[in-house]
Order: sequence, then structure tokens, then C-alpha cells
Amino acid sequence: MEALNAADWIIVSVIGVSTLVSVLRGFVREAFSLAGWVLAFAAAMLLSDRLAYLLAGSISDESGRRIVAFALLFVMTLIAVGLCGRLLRGVIRFAGLGAFDRVLGMAFGFVRGVFVLLAAIVMLRGLLEPERFAWWQNSVLLPHLLLLEGWFRQFTGVLSAWLAGTGN
Repeated sequence: MEALNAADWIIVSVIGVSTLVSVLRGFVREAFSLAGWVLAFAAAMLLSDRLAYLLAGSISDESGRRIVAFALLFVMTLIAVGLCGRLLRGVIRFAGLGAFDRVLGMAFGFVRGVFVLLAAIVMLRGLLEPERFAWWQNSVLLPHLLLLEGWFRQFTGVLSAWLAGTGN
């Protein structure tokens, strides 16, 4: 086996830390955390204009109303999803499924680590030409991630098109 270089150790570290954090927190907590951020952003984007309108009697400055409305919706959604996750975690522990939750958390953390690395690869390729560097060329683990990069780019392209309303 070839020796790992700095890029390989970064790959191992990102996946390792992500996996370890998710094992400690469990799948339900990790999934609800991710869902909370996504839902909070979506709720704030979709509903902040309506809430800002309702705040007109309390806040006279329009930009202030919009900021307060966005922040309130974002924070309240995060809290609501967090409470739901906490309730579900309690049910899972009561049912004796804590170990299963942690094993699923480990898988979630591993996948999240891979996605973080794929996003970093896409960003690196957009900012510079990493292929010309020795650390890129001599990496043992990077070729495995590069196999997934094409799929990742295709997926993000389809997702972007769908979110823009022009996708298939």
C-alpha cells in the first residue's frame, strides 16, 4: 500500500470527524439538525414577506420589518424542528433503540463527510487547477472521490435546474 499524503490525511480526517460526531449525536439528532436548517431557511424565504406585512404596526422601517420577520421565522422553525427531534430521540431511547440510532448516525456521518469532500473538490476545481499539484496527483484516496464527483456534479446540476423551475 502506498503512503498517504497530506490530501489523504485531510480526507481521512474529514470523514472520521464527521462520522465520530454523528455516532455521538445519533442519526435522529443529525437528521433533524440538517432538516431544521433546510426547513428554517425555506420557511423564512417563503413566509417572511407575509410576516413582515403583519409587523407593519410594530416596526415602521420596512427593511427592519423584513429582517425581523426573516429572523423570527428562521429561529422559530429551528426551535420547532429541534423540539420534534428531541421528542423523537426520547421515544427511540425509551424503545431501546439508542444503539441502532448511533449506528445509523455513523452511516449518516460518513455520507455527510463524503459530501463535504465532494463539495470541496468541486470548489477547488472551480478556483484553481488542482490536477497540476503533486498532492493531488499522488493522493491514494482522491481517485475514489473523483469517481463520485461526476455524479455529484450531475446531481447538483439537476437539483439547481429543478429549484429554478426549469428541470425535468
